[in-house]
Amino acid sequence: MVRTIFVWSCIVIATLILGALAFITYPFDRKGRAGHYYARLWGKAALLANRVKVKIEGIDRLNGKGPYIFMSNHQGSYDIFALLGHLPYQFKWLAKKELFSIPFFGWTMAAVGYISIDRGGTRDTVEAMNVAAQKIREGMSVVIFPEGSRSPDGLIQPFKKGGFTLAIKSKIPIVPIAISGSRDIMPKDKLTAASGEIRMLVDHPIEIQHCSLKDRESLMKKVRETISKNFKLISQKRSGE
Repeated sequence: MVRTIFVWSCIVIATLILGALAFITYPFDRKGRAGHYYARLWGKAALLANRVKVKIEGIDRLNGKGPYIFMSNHQGSYDIFALLGHLPYQFKWLAKKELFSIPFFGWTMAAVGYISIDRGGTRDTVEAMNVAAQKIREGMSVVIFPEGSRSPDGLIQPFKKGGFTLAIKSKIPIVPIAISGSRDIMPKDKLTAASGEIRMLVDHPIEIQHCSLKDRESLMKKVRETISKNFKLISQKRSGE
């Protein structure tokens, strides 16, 4: 309980300070570099406060600056902190609309340029997808959790179509990322915090230049199989050490 109170206190303080800085610098930060720097500090602060170590493999498989569409499985809340703190690319999050309604936290997400998507399948959803695809084509990398939310049991859940529709519209390579260990630190529907180690494995980019919406199901299957395979691999490494 003491650890949990300390960790959340650090996260709240870091959110308030770095969020305020994001608001202040937003008018002068058209490329979003300062906003991403603050977000990275926020991630590292949460990892440090909880004494979480992160090991990332496979970054050398990415030969360019991007843009990329990073797709990762979602094991727990600390996936976000691990990706922010250790994925060495400037990126934005593609997040569900409801998160942007959270006082201060959601406002900060909007200020640093994160992309809101309504899952309702409305006309606004289509327009938001088109705007996001255009931003990605112009050079903005994004991170998506294709499961949609954190896994309740540690197994990789079925993927949702939205992120793949966006990828096909933007014609930007998908980079599969497998994450293991974060569920032990802070699982879904729990606020208690435990220290530990998170492993991430970055796979080769999947080119989708010639994919159309009719290829979406096969693309989803390929990405899910890649992430599932790598998830098992790094989970075995964690348990074997």
